[in-house]
Amino acid sequence: MTGEAGTRYGHQPLFGVILTPDAHRPDRVVELAVRAESAGLDLVGIADHQYRPGFLDAWTLLGWVAARTRRVSVLPDVANLMLRPPAGLARAAATLDLLSGGRVELGLGAGGHGPASRSEGGPDLATGERIDAFAEAVRIIRALTTPGPPITVRGSHHRVEGAVPGPVPAHPIGLWLGGVGPRMLRLVGRLGDGWIPSATRIPPEALDGAQAVIDRAARAAGRDPRLIRRLYNLPGPDNLRAPTGASSASSRTWAAGLAEIALRHGISGFLLFTDDPDTITRYGDEVAPAVRAALR
Repeated sequence: MTGEAGTRYGHQPLFGVILTPDAHRPDRVVELAVRAESAGLDLVGIADHQYRPGFLDAWTLLGWVAARTRRVSVLPDVANLMLRPPAGLARAAATLDLLSGGRVELGLGAGGHGPASRSEGGPDLATGERIDAFAEAVRIIRALTTPGPPITVRGSHHRVEGAVPGPVPAHPIGLWLGGVGPRMLRLVGRLGDGWIPSATRIPPEALDGAQAVIDRAARAAGRDPRLIRRLYNLPGPDNLRAPTGASSASSRTWAAGLAEIALRHGISGFLLFTDDPDTITRYGDEVAPAVRAALR
């Protein structure tokens, strides 16, 4: 263990929120992001569902949030790579990272909601093909956001020919991969800088088994598993499946539940789904500091 994380992978803890990109109240979404920064949180995530007409475009909104804040990092949680061409996303992320002073990370997903994605022009792919396309896209994004020679990828789903990386981002952008199936977990181990599943899909008691798959794949690829950050998307505190998390509980009790997950399962990032300003303030002012103290 290193730093103040107190978890087996040695990363310092991060705390953030995932906001609904409500097109009916766009100013409020931005104000919630500003509040998250004021509360001392580290991350603001935006769900990426282009096919919902009641939602703002996630990438445009992230740019606006980055312009209205000064410290907090922003990310799509997670970008739907069925609908976001990887070369364009790589250059957009690098551009925003430069403009924001190194405050962009990328949550990336293979894309679900098949009929909705297809309605927006997404490909009609079976699950296995979608994972293959995802792996190709991640390689392209990695290459184009890393200084180096021109790259060529001739995949079954994505192709670039002699594409020159750039612009060079202000910092190495983390590629945090979603997904909980065995193939996706192995991809995290081989290609990802982080894993960012949701508690609604994988409860705390299933984390260790999934992380063992990631760790084995990382070692097989010659990577140190400790380099892969483990994050966790949490439902609102009313539904939190941590042992002691509930909105009616004290902040100390809520924090104890998160600290238990961090210590027992190596999680070092918690992103909370909430659009409630009071919950954001409480999470940043009371819960996150208590978790940090417990991990120290």
